[in-house]
Amino acid sequence: MAGKTVGVLALQGDVAEHLVALEQCGVATREVRTADDLAACDGLILPGGESTTMGRLLNRYDLLEPLQARGRAGMPMYGTCAGLILLAREVQDGVPGQPSLGLLDATAVRNAYGRQVDSFESDLALPALGEKPFHAVFIRAPGLTRLGSGVETLGQLGDKTVAVRQGNVLATSFHPELSGDLRLHRYFVSMIEQRLR
Repeated sequence: MAGKTVGVLALQGDVAEHLVALEQCGVATREVRTADDLAACDGLILPGGESTTMGRLLNRYDLLEPLQARGRAGMPMYGTCAGLILLAREVQDGVPGQPSLGLLDATAVRNAYGRQVDSFESDLALPALGEKPFHAVFIRAPGLTRLGSGVETLGQLGDKTVAVRQGNVLATSFHPELSGDLRLHRYFVSMIEQRLR
C-alpha cells in the first residue's frame, strides 16, 4: 500500500501496540491527535483504553466532528475495545453526555464481561480470516446488545457478538494488537485498499 497512511488515534490507550502491528503489515503509520493528523490518513484505528477519557479528549482536541465527517465520507475506521464504544450509535450504562461518533449502528455496553480482574483470553472462530482460530484478549471488554440491519457479525463468543463490520467500520470487543496475530490488522488494511481502488 505504497504512499498510504494508517493512523492510530493517539489520545490515550494501546497506541504503540497498534502502530507496531500496522508497521509489521508494511504500511506507513501516523499518530493522530489533531484534525491535520487525521487529514493525512487513509484509515484510522481507535484503540482500546478508557472510553470516557477518550471521549473527553476528543472534545478537548476538537476531533469529534472531523472524525464523524471522515467516517461518514467513507474513511475506514477500526475500533477495538474502547474504540468500539466510541464508534457505537448508543452506549448503554455510559456516563451522562459521553461523546459518541455514532458511525456503527449498534448499542455498546461498557464492561460487559466484568472489570479488570475479570479479563480473559479465548480462541475465536473468525471465518473472514480463515479457518485458524484467533486468540483474542478481552480486557474490561464491551459488549453489543443491539445490531442494526446493516451490521454484519464477523465473530461470536458463545451467544455474544464480539466482532462486527458495517461498511467502512470494523469493530471488535477485544484487543488484536495484544495477540501477536496480524490477521485483523491485515483485514483492516485490505478495507483501506479496497476503498482507495
